[in-house]
Amino acid sequence: MAEKKTEIPDSGESTLTVVLAGSVNLAIAVLKLIAGLITGSAAMLSEAAHSVADTFTEILLLTALKASTKPADREHPFGYGKARYFWSLLAAVSIFTSGAVFALYEGFSTIFGEPEEQTSPLVAYIVLAIAFLLEGTSWLQALRQVRGEARATGRSFGDELRHSDDPTSKTVLYEDSAALIGLLLAFAGVGLHQLTGSSVWDGVASVAIGVLLAGVAFLLGRTNAGLLIGRQADPSLVFAIRDAFNSTPEVDAVVDLQTMLIGTDRVLVCARVDFDDAITAGELERVCVRMATDLQAAQPDVAEVFIEPVPRSDEELRAAVLARYGRGSRPAQVSAEQAAGARASGEEPTG
Repeated sequence: MAEKKTEIPDSGESTLTVVLAGSVNLAIAVLKLIAGLITGSAAMLSEAAHSVADTFTEILLLTALKASTKPADREHPFGYGKARYFWSLLAAVSIFTSGAVFALYEGFSTIFGEPEEQTSPLVAYIVLAIAFLLEGTSWLQALRQVRGEARATGRSFGDELRHSDDPTSKTVLYEDSAALIGLLLAFAGVGLHQLTGSSVWDGVASVAIGVLLAGVAFLLGRTNAGLLIGRQADPSLVFAIRDAFNSTPEVDAVVDLQTMLIGTDRVLVCARVDFDDAITAGELERVCVRMATDLQAAQPDVAEVFIEPVPRSDEELRAAVLARYGRGSRPAQVSAEQAAGARASGEEPTG
């Protein structure tokens, strides 16, 4: 039995965050490139590549936002919500290939190549200062959005970064944070080159920027890969779903409960439920519809609900639940020992 919700989550603030970041990065990329060519600084050229990579990242994130709002159709009955995760994964790849690889190449070439004379370091300092102010503006917008999302979900800031199902704002926050750190590294490289006369420091700064970008790309890639594979909903939502189903008078036990994120603020719910044997088939159908309707009214993130009537004493189902969650563990879903362990003797699960 299924109920479908067709509303598409509003992505207006995410779009603002991405557009602001993209505009800033494009302007900064041009300034850094000019400064890099004038000064001959490897760190400045690496920072220019960094900003170019970030600009491509914003284009990919805008594509993600647009693609994920397409309504469900025959070929994609659950909608296109996961498109946001796919394009965000490509954005992480872009950060690595366009930014990290170039920065590492420039850095090692400078360290092991012929010494280069530094010219007009003042130009680099001015550009870095302007870039820091512009990047800071974009960073504050991304930070404000992530904090707002954390307040809305009742999570801490750190938990929101770890468990958020919207990769766009998190991607912008991570890349802008990396950009601010990269600017400081570039400033240190240019300054040490000027003080010591050795271009090695410039190369070391460039390598550090490359490592920084590779780390950010890895974190974002891992997050989006997990979402693409199919991550469960937030544990608090899973507990709320379990409790709502258990409180239904016609339900004897929630035997198994599976959830999956199918997009930002869109959750698929699949429940196996042991119903009161006294109700008729017609009553069972109406109860399933009511359970799905009430759940979606109480939990707006629930987009699809599937309910399967099952006997809780079935040994194969019990084994499958235990294999998924493990004996003695306390998964976010219903406890396997409590839900699947009840016998025909009338033992009632306590979870």
